[in-house]
This record gives sequence, structure tokens and C-alpha cells, in this order.
Amino acid sequence: MNILVTGGAGFIGSAVVRELIENTSHRVINLDSLTYAGNLESLSAVANSSRYAFAQVCITDRAALDAVFAEHQPDVIMHLAAESHVDRSIDGPGEFIHTNITGTYTLLEAARAYWMALPEARKAAFRFHHISTDEVYGDLHGTDDLFLETTPYAPSSPYSASKAASDHLVRAWQRTYGLPTLITNCSNNYGPYHFPEKLIPHMILNALAGKPLPVYGDGLQVRDWLYVEDHARALIQVATTGVVGETYNIGGHNEQTNISVVQRICALLEELAADRKPAGLAAYQDLITYVKDRPGHDARYAIDASKIAHELGWTPAETFESGLRKTVHWYLANEGWWQRVLSGAYQLERKGAAQ
Repeated sequence: MNILVTGGAGFIGSAVVRELIENTSHRVINLDSLTYAGNLESLSAVANSSRYAFAQVCITDRAALDAVFAEHQPDVIMHLAAESHVDRSIDGPGEFIHTNITGTYTLLEAARAYWMALPEARKAAFRFHHISTDEVYGDLHGTDDLFLETTPYAPSSPYSASKAASDHLVRAWQRTYGLPTLITNCSNNYGPYHFPEKLIPHMILNALAGKPLPVYGDGLQVRDWLYVEDHARALIQVATTGVVGETYNIGGHNEQTNISVVQRICALLEELAADRKPAGLAAYQDLITYVKDRPGHDARYAIDASKIAHELGWTPAETFESGLRKTVHWYLANEGWWQRVLSGAYQLERKGAAQ
């Protein structure tokens, strides 16, 4: 089977590509425009595989998409390409509208034209899997509820609004044109190769550098954490065995407050990297600094992942404790990777203050 992964040089996309090459027999086409968050070094372990191909293409470029489809003949599209950082969407929403909405529309139209021309057997087997986020559902503050696949959409940020719009487009192309689509909505991912602007790697690297660990508001915002390699397995399961027209929520069953996540990172660094503590710093936890909350910050996300467990047999292998330990170990052992990321345009700075 030929599987085209959009955004395959990104954090989750690269985990999917690695999983496909290392643990399946499928051929993989990685389509990525290599924006600031795309990093081909994350694929160095599989880049020389005869079953791997790379195309540097933006999902808003219809002609380039058509050429890739014609050359590589995908049987499945796994659409992960997106602008994904909430704080960046607050500072500059235009890129999120362009990539996540216009880009998804362009990809859907290219996929539809390609799919309609396929022989009947391949046409029947074709799948378009759209990867989305639990943030489209909004905020669970003040309740013990969990996000279900039927939870109404109520996005709070420009990022989540753009992803909600792209979800609606994908459903409309299935219902209107018959394009065989599936959607997954996931909780917060973490793990190796995570771009340093996101909470967990940001805190690890700031701590190692002796910089403040900025915690928004009171730090009591709750997120459900999902180890990225567990997520990659789930996505492949959905893309290859999921039911057309269905939505599957993917979560790690690991609800944590932001402040508890930061405190656990500090404790792990005390255990694993005491010898790397900056001079004069008594404890990594002393770097924790509370800062003004970001606009529209949702208080709680939590996923009910029982549907994918019951219908497709997927459950996460990692607890938050085991996954976070693996993640801290990885960043300590792979300084060359993140130092090369930090030497570019990105620096360990706060975004999304909306000032």
C-alpha cells in the first residue's frame, strides 16, 4: 500500500513515518513544505529506506499536489500538515487560515480529482484520513465530562477555529462528493523530536539553560497527554482499518495540570541531570515563574477514547510517567538535534501574549 503523509517532517508526522517504515511493509511518501517546524533530521533513521520518498510541496499548491499524486499513486492520504501552535495563532492568525483551511480545501480537491479517476477496485479501497485536535471541542471547565466524538464544536483560539473549519470541510467532502474520509481528534502529544515551542520540550530546555519556566496563569489548566508513538500507532490503525465517515477520538487517559507537568519535569531533571544544573541554581523547580495567562486559554481538555479501543482495538502503551521519563531521557541524549533547531530562527521565547 502507498501511504502519503502530509506534514511528515513535523512532530507527529515524523513519528507516523518512522512507525510506518520500521513496523509495516507500506510504502511512504512524505509531503512537507519544511516550514520552521519541519525537520528532516527527525527522519534520519528511515530516510534511506527503499520504501520512503520525500516531496517538498505545500498543500496549497494544487499543481504540485497533482504531480505528486500522479507520480506516487497513493492508496491512503494521512493529512497532518498544519500550523499547530496556539500561541503563534494568537500572534498571527493569517497563516493558520491559509494553511489549515485553504490548504485542506486544496488537498481535498486534489484528492477528489485523483480518486475519481482511479480504477473501481482502488477507488473503493482509497482513504483520506484527516488528523485534527481535541481543541475543536472547546473547554470542559467546571465539569467532569470527557470529549466524545459527538461533542459540539466550540473552538476558542484561531488555531482551534481553523482546525474546526478543516474538520467540517472533510466531512462535507465525504457527504457531498462521497470522498472516503475519516477524522481523528487527539489530545496533547509529547515525546521525542517535539519542537521546542511546545510546553514539555520548552520546559526541559529552559531548565537546562537556567532560564525561567513560564507557567500561564495559575497553572491549573488540565490537559490529557498522549505519547506521540502511541498516537502514531493509533493513526495508522484508523487509516488502514477505520470505517469511512467515522470520527475517532484518541487520548492517553493522562489528565494533568500544567503546573504538575512542569514540577514532574523538574523532578526528573533533578534525578537524571543534576550534573547539568546551571551554576548557582539550587533546584530546577526554583525556575518556575508564573506569567500572565494567554487570551482565550481553555481550562480543561479530556478525551474519551473508548470508541477507538472498542472498535479498532487501540489503547496507549505508555503511562504519563513512563512516557515523560522517556521524553526527558531523549532530550538529554539528543542535544545535537535540539541545538541545531535552536540555532535557527526559533528561540526559547514566549509567544501568544496578544499585545
